[in-house]
Amino acid sequence: MTELKKYSDISSLWLEYKNGLKYYIFKKVKNEEIANDLSHEVLMKVYNSCCSNIKIKNVRSWMFQIAHNTTIDYLKKQNKFTNKVPENYDDDYYNVFQEANEVIKPLIQLLPDKYAIPLHLSDIEEFKQKEVAQKLNLSLTATKSRIQRARILLKEKIIECNNLEINTKGNPISIEIKQSCKPLQEHLKKNN
Repeated sequence: MTELKKYSDISSLWLEYKNGLKYYIFKKVKNEEIANDLSHEVLMKVYNSCCSNIKIKNVRSWMFQIAHNTTIDYLKKQNKFTNKVPENYDDDYYNVFQEANEVIKPLIQLLPDKYAIPLHLSDIEEFKQKEVAQKLNLSLTATKSRIQRARILLKEKIIECNNLEINTKGNPISIEIKQSCKPLQEHLKKNN
């Protein structure tokens, strides 16, 4: 467990995660200025927590949870929040998907473009497969086939490059990049 005590610790953590947090917020609010404002609000919440002597199991997940809560609060105030939290909602389960999000996108980029582009458009940008087919000038059958093949290749990359920890219910609770996954390590270093 980590204890946040020094502003310098928080500053270094913020520098490490701020781009991912801002991107996460931006995907929800779809406005650069609002994403900047909410990112600043998240930073203030993180700084305010430094003096509370709270123990944090996973700092990264904790920061993304603050970003998530801040974004949801904003969307509720704007009457734009429509997602209902499932009854079996589990914080650890949710947090691992936030962590996985930062790992999956670079893994998709390691796939051949033939598969990476349709998968990214379909599963990350959430275009319908028919729209993906039109954008890429492919038949719908070819597009579906490429997306399915890309998902299989991505699953192989996830298994190859990550340690996934699950809880007793079988839900994921943590994801960590393996040191042995050189392509992903190099990709992340190059793009950060």
